[in-house]
Amino acid sequence: MLSLIGVVSTSAHALEVRVDAPDELRPMLEQYLETARAARQGEDVTAEELQRLQQASLKTAHELLATEGYFSPRISSVIEGAGAAQVVRYSVEAGPRTSIEAVSIRFEGAIAGTGPDETGQAGLDARNKRLRERIQANFALKPGMPFRQADWDAAKLAALRPLLLNVYPAARLAGSEAKVDPATQHATLSLVVDSGPAFFYGPLQISGNERYPDSVIQALNPTAPGEPFRQVQLQDFQQALDASGYFTQVIVQVDPDPAQAAAVPIRVSVIERKEKQVSLGVGYSTDTGARVQATYLHRDMFDAGVRLKLGLKLETGENSGLAELAWPRSARGYENRASVSYIQKDIEGLVTETWKTGVSRNRKRDRIDATLSLQYQIENQTVGQTASTQNQALSLGYAWTHRTDGRAFYPVRGHITHLQVAGASDALLSDASFVRLYGRHTEFFRLGPRERLILRGELGAVLADGREGIPSDFLFRAGGENSVRGYQYQSLGLDVPGGVEPVRNLATVSVEYNYFFTPTWGAAVFVDAGDAADSFNELVPALGVGVGARYKSPIGPINVDLAYGKETGNVLLQFQLGVAF
Repeated sequence: MLSLIGVVSTSAHALEVRVDAPDELRPMLEQYLETARAARQGEDVTAEELQRLQQASLKTAHELLATEGYFSPRISSVIEGAGAAQVVRYSVEAGPRTSIEAVSIRFEGAIAGTGPDETGQAGLDARNKRLRERIQANFALKPGMPFRQADWDAAKLAALRPLLLNVYPAARLAGSEAKVDPATQHATLSLVVDSGPAFFYGPLQISGNERYPDSVIQALNPTAPGEPFRQVQLQDFQQALDASGYFTQVIVQVDPDPAQAAAVPIRVSVIERKEKQVSLGVGYSTDTGARVQATYLHRDMFDAGVRLKLGLKLETGENSGLAELAWPRSARGYENRASVSYIQKDIEGLVTETWKTGVSRNRKRDRIDATLSLQYQIENQTVGQTASTQNQALSLGYAWTHRTDGRAFYPVRGHITHLQVAGASDALLSDASFVRLYGRHTEFFRLGPRERLILRGELGAVLADGREGIPSDFLFRAGGENSVRGYQYQSLGLDVPGGVEPVRNLATVSVEYNYFFTPTWGAAVFVDAGDAADSFNELVPALGVGVGARYKSPIGPINVDLAYGKETGNVLLQFQLGVAF
């Protein structure tokens, strides 16, 4: 065994390679020279094999330096020692680096106006000119810059990208040449870009759908036959189908066959979700207590892709039932819904029973999500030992959300801005006239590889003569995990015997700092402040401070906070967890 260990040890140190080269070139040579590779692997090479590797490494060194623009280097190598102490030394003088003297880009095909006449070609002249100018202006390699093979390869591919994305999916490099003169250390680059014919949309070709009608897919198609091809439209089409809820997999593509350029078919291949689905969930929140819920979903009512959703949720502080119809979303981003729901709440002494029915139209475009809704509701309300009151309202509302955080579970930069406006008139099925305004903004800042800062603020106001007759949904209370931590859920409002009433004005702010010790586990410190009152002059911000744990779970973020409420002197553990199956 000792003999074997000795052999292994000797083999592991049989060869050493040392490279004397400029700092920017040494790592590359140490990585790819044949002798260096043999040294890393601990090979015990013979004298003849070592000489072969040495000569091969000299050739490789010249090739590697040429890719970096050094075409006349001086490279020498010697072998020192013998047996277990062999050292191969390389001395590299890179010499002058080759620079780019001139760049020539020539266009062929429809983009140059040399191809056959295409349908709608006249309308593409301005676009073709802009594309040519963009490719020439944005070409990464300019005269005077160092020549590197990797940069040359990348620049050629980048020159094609604008064509592939706009009208010319069959574009290709018809030719490319880099002429290098080692004597002058100059390189002349020439490129021939063949756009091929301009492509225009043809018909949809749908495959894989058996449960749901073609209209579900056709409604989301942002293209029209005869329009010029744009890759981004196909990407938007595929993303919309992915988000529609009808399919588990979607592929949208065209075949860049020049023979079909005048009316290229759009091929849509889908794998469908089941038509009917039942899901169950359990959870716990320090705001509303333990939770169980069940949802039934039918995705093809009336054989038109209309989705029926029936939901039941039971919580310690809130119970609800929902029936909703949702029509397939259109290519312009619109989705219409109609619903009826029942909600029963018992939070901080305020007991409400609410029936709602309404219709809404939602539109999602890029980073903006907007909803216009018309809703009628009747509410029975009891606070503490007071007599029950009934409020009704027919309200028209608009909600607008803009987000730049990428919808990540744990965003580190960007923002989410949410605005609402709603109103009702006592002349139209409402007990009171009012206008409700609400806004909430959250900003995320990346402070370092493991750190982020979160700033949040919200304001709300109800413009009305008083609170009488206004359903509690349109009024405000503060406190809880997503409001002012350190205070019970919705405990900040108007204190009355036996409970807390909602009021007409709201203001809260929050500052939170996160540090992640591992990719998934982190800690937080935060300061929250806010209050709810019938006028802004009566607002007395309640202060909450605390620390928390952060976990990036596969199903979403889990936050656990220990918060101290200065006004009450209480320390509260606040969090929410949920699992769906």
